[in-house]
Amino acid sequence: MLDKMRNIGIMAHIDAGKTTTTERILYYSGKIHRIGEIDDGAATMDFMQQEQERGITIASAAITTEWKGYKINIIDTPGHVDFTAEVERSLRVLDGAVAVICAVGWVQPQTETVWKQADEFNVPRICFVNKMDRIGADFFGAMNDVHEKFKCPVVALEIPIGAGQDFEGVIDLLNMKEIRWDAESEGEKFDVTEIADERKAMAEEWREKLIDAVASNDDALGEKYLEGQEITTQELKAALRKCTINRTLVPFLCGSSRHNQGVQPLIDAVVDYLPSPDEIPAAKAVHVKKDVEEETSIECKEDAKFPVGLVFKIQFDPQMGILCFVRMYAGKITTGMQVFNASKKKRERINRILRVNANRMEQMDSVSAGDIAVFVGLKLSQTGDTLCSEGFPVLLENVKFPEPVISIAIEPETMSDRDKLNETLEILSREDPTFTSRDDAETGQLVISGMGELHLDVLVTRIRDDFKVQCRVGAPQVTYREAVTASADYKEEFSRVLAGKENTAGLTIHVEPRETGAGNSYSCTVKHSSEIPEEIFEAIEQSITNCFGSGIKMGYPCADTAVTVTAIEYNPLTASTFAFEAAAAEAFDKACSAASPELLEPVMDVDIESPSEFVGDAMSQITQRGGMISSMDEKSGGNIIHAQAPMAKMFGFSTNLRSVTQGRASFSMAFSHFKKKA
Repeated sequence: MLDKMRNIGIMAHIDAGKTTTTERILYYSGKIHRIGEIDDGAATMDFMQQEQERGITIASAAITTEWKGYKINIIDTPGHVDFTAEVERSLRVLDGAVAVICAVGWVQPQTETVWKQADEFNVPRICFVNKMDRIGADFFGAMNDVHEKFKCPVVALEIPIGAGQDFEGVIDLLNMKEIRWDAESEGEKFDVTEIADERKAMAEEWREKLIDAVASNDDALGEKYLEGQEITTQELKAALRKCTINRTLVPFLCGSSRHNQGVQPLIDAVVDYLPSPDEIPAAKAVHVKKDVEEETSIECKEDAKFPVGLVFKIQFDPQMGILCFVRMYAGKITTGMQVFNASKKKRERINRILRVNANRMEQMDSVSAGDIAVFVGLKLSQTGDTLCSEGFPVLLENVKFPEPVISIAIEPETMSDRDKLNETLEILSREDPTFTSRDDAETGQLVISGMGELHLDVLVTRIRDDFKVQCRVGAPQVTYREAVTASADYKEEFSRVLAGKENTAGLTIHVEPRETGAGNSYSCTVKHSSEIPEEIFEAIEQSITNCFGSGIKMGYPCADTAVTVTAIEYNPLTASTFAFEAAAAEAFDKACSAASPELLEPVMDVDIESPSEFVGDAMSQITQRGGMISSMDEKSGGNIIHAQAPMAKMFGFSTNLRSVTQGRASFSMAFSHFKKKA
């Protein structure tokens, strides 16, 4: 029953209380029988060893629970900026989200990031203002901050009774009752009482605001309101549900998860106001047939003829191997079924289907539209792949991931660990698309790249602890380039006796610099004729092309250099391809050495997105590194600074930028061109 299902994510800034809130949801819904605390390293959702040691959420953990006859799939996502991709890939497949806001910190930097991502995927959301028991807690301030920063209409479903140490409970504005939680039963029991006289006026004022906000977004309710008719609680809830799903209102609740207050009404709100899988717009897809692509949409129907699912996360399990987290969009997939991976254009068989309970698994016979499950046995699937039927091959929108911004070199401590390290890096990059590894042919280093220093630190620790591969890490080396700055000509005459046979070749080449960014070029002005075999021309071109890669003096590849062969001396009795290859290489070396070569360094295009108040600090960070600001664009909520900077100076920039902007600025970096090294 799709209307009895909810797929939700818990999202927020680091340390706002996402995992703590999820623990309470699981406890009160009967999924777990004791509450695990993050501070004790015992939280159900933080099951990775590093999560328990660091007290933060690193990987999205999925779990299924039930509440009043509804099945709720919950994904607890990380809050740290380095793990933003985990949040993004989860939001792609969720139908609704709970944004946890700190009652003291209000909207924090990472809250802004995840909120924008939820906007991008059109995810309806409700807000839970947590930590109402802390000194300085302000429910109304937090609600107003969300309204101001995100320009979204907000509405309170509850208001707090007291704040900080005086926080007692909440006033339910829909039912006009006071709710207080019993500390002895860990919040499982709660008392519902009439509103005290001293709080009645305030409660009625906020209920009036609630009705006014909902009525102004719902025509039927608006007419009733204007005519002065009585609006029932059920009518109000039904209209509020529509407004939440249409994203015209964001409902607010409050409590203290750590002290077991306010969580049950939050679960009720998830069921009452967030959409079921069939209430969200049909998923967009591209139908691939006979090399023709046409747009289509996938309706969320359990009885659809062809199944469609999206792999949104890959996780490695030491016992079961690769686990593929799949969100079903249509139809039904059963255990042992063969599916078609439309992204890879390959068939794959599903060995097992599992229901995930954080780190525990339950066997399933099948999974239907709207549900989330884990598939075991898929050997080729990666994050973003679409699983479907060969009779209906479709591609859902791919999950987009930001480019890695920081790199380090890594090497195994012993050569015997080399293959194991490569296998481990392959597994990790399948799990996390923002983590990449490559062999740098120019430096001989194995380089890994990620979203930040914490991200790479976590991955290196996993390589050592989880995969038992001992390795050393260091800083990567910048690869420079060499280029000529003047023109030069050189004539080479090659003659050598090999195995009693004379080998001769003669050619003249001309080298000259090209425009910055134009790349290398090779040309030959000698006309092709029957007198000179075609393989001689091919041998010369191949030799010079290889020389571009091996450099001039320092061994770095050439850049923006043009080579032209102007004359060839060919003797049919003594000429050989070997002789011409050697002559071309020697001529290239001598001509380039005579053309005033210089060393070039890579320059990067850097785009920094920063709130207005930190623009000066962000600019200062780039200019201190020898960067040049080229332009700046204004946008809502901040500015985008366009700059160029030498790559050698950009290592560690990510950490410094976050430090001076309270983590609120972000940047992207792409190669631009090479210029003379300063």
